[in-house]
Amino acid sequence: MSDLILFWHRRDLRISDNVGLAAAQQQSQKVVGVFCLDRNILRRDDVAPARVTYMIGCLEELQRSYAQAGSQLLIVDDEPSKAIPTLAADINAKAVYWNWDVEPYSKERDRIVSESLNAKGIQVQNFWDQLLHAPQEIFTGSDRPYTVYTPFWKNWINKPKTEPVKIFQNQINLTATEQEAARNAGAIELPTAKDLGFIWENELLLSPGEKAAQERLEEFCEKAIFEYQEQRNFPSVDGTSRLSAALKFGAIGIRTVWDRAMQVMEQSPSEEVQTNIRTWQQELAWREFYQHAMYWFPELAEGAFREVFKTFPYDNNPEYFKAWCEGKTGYPIVDAAMRQMNETGWMHNRCRMIVASFLTKDLLIDPRLGEKYFMQKLYDWDLSANNGGWQWSASSGMDPKPVRIFNPASQAQKFDPKAEYIRKWVPELRSGHPESLVTGKIPPLERAALGYPQPIVDHNKQQQEFKNRYSQQKADR
Repeated sequence: MSDLILFWHRRDLRISDNVGLAAAQQQSQKVVGVFCLDRNILRRDDVAPARVTYMIGCLEELQRSYAQAGSQLLIVDDEPSKAIPTLAADINAKAVYWNWDVEPYSKERDRIVSESLNAKGIQVQNFWDQLLHAPQEIFTGSDRPYTVYTPFWKNWINKPKTEPVKIFQNQINLTATEQEAARNAGAIELPTAKDLGFIWENELLLSPGEKAAQERLEEFCEKAIFEYQEQRNFPSVDGTSRLSAALKFGAIGIRTVWDRAMQVMEQSPSEEVQTNIRTWQQELAWREFYQHAMYWFPELAEGAFREVFKTFPYDNNPEYFKAWCEGKTGYPIVDAAMRQMNETGWMHNRCRMIVASFLTKDLLIDPRLGEKYFMQKLYDWDLSANNGGWQWSASSGMDPKPVRIFNPASQAQKFDPKAEYIRKWVPELRSGHPESLVTGKIPPLERAALGYPQPIVDHNKQQQEFKNRYSQQKADR
């Protein structure tokens, strides 16, 4: 008779290429999954309805996958520190397995749950799953965590990558008595996003679940990856993988993603193609760099990494912030990007950099306000990646270049030269001339006639003001 192992899913909502789940399967043929609707997360004021909708969709498919494997995925709705140990004890689980996370809250939560399980005599086994390399595997020559990407990449890319692990299958389900014990311990039917109070009516960019993520990976590797280096920067082009939500929730395994990219690399001997694939691999490495940074420097979640920005004198004008959130700044590329996010729960990465720079360098608003707004809207929001991106754009993070300022007009001219992206997301400007839309030089009378606002600030003046404040901050230190 196999001992019962409970596998706690968090950011790994799949049964294939799941390190911890595969390890549990090696130990027992009776592995049951559990997902906790963590109240500490779902009751925050920065949870995006689109993100919860995607997560619930992934869980629906995961439940079907467990059933097909002969087991089941249990759902509990409580604080994990109570729900997981109670469930494990009541169904007589010998052990609870789960995959580690890098975020400060997750690390503290896991410590508490682990202590509680150990106190009940229940074993705990943990694994690294969401990274190709654990934080402890990548250090500088002086055995310190990296704070600059380029040397991190050079070290990271030369490390051998592990292959995808075995799919979960051929399991023994809970007995009727054990299922009743699970219900008595708090197991419930999977609620809808609406049941949880999150309303999202629009279509998601990527359908939830493992199957859709696999299909999207194949689609990307059959076409867009071959022109990735150039096309990824154009927001009107479907030139990126769009796997960010699947990677955030673990609807697809990172080893699967890497393995598929390497297959394409081996099948494409041309140097040009390999350069495109390597560029995408560098983006995957950026993802890991930011996760390693969050693991070793948890204070990043609270604010600036660089000392000079910890007390930076932002204006935090509430009217400017509202205009930015609503996509009504009078800067077409900025407004297009914000409206895309508000409507779809997703924003092109190039545009994320543009709007973040605009908020912090033009509007002189604290990046933490912008980061939180992203958290409230994005269906692919990930603390490490988004915090890293915001700090990069705000010049407050791990970046050797002290001050980087994006000019909205030059960015639009370079990456949306025909104003296709602008016209799609700012419908009142569809009749405008492309040159005036990308430069932002729309005559005041035309703006009024189209119902489009005047620029709320002057980029050149604000750029200089930011530089002056930055210089003063450095001088005062």
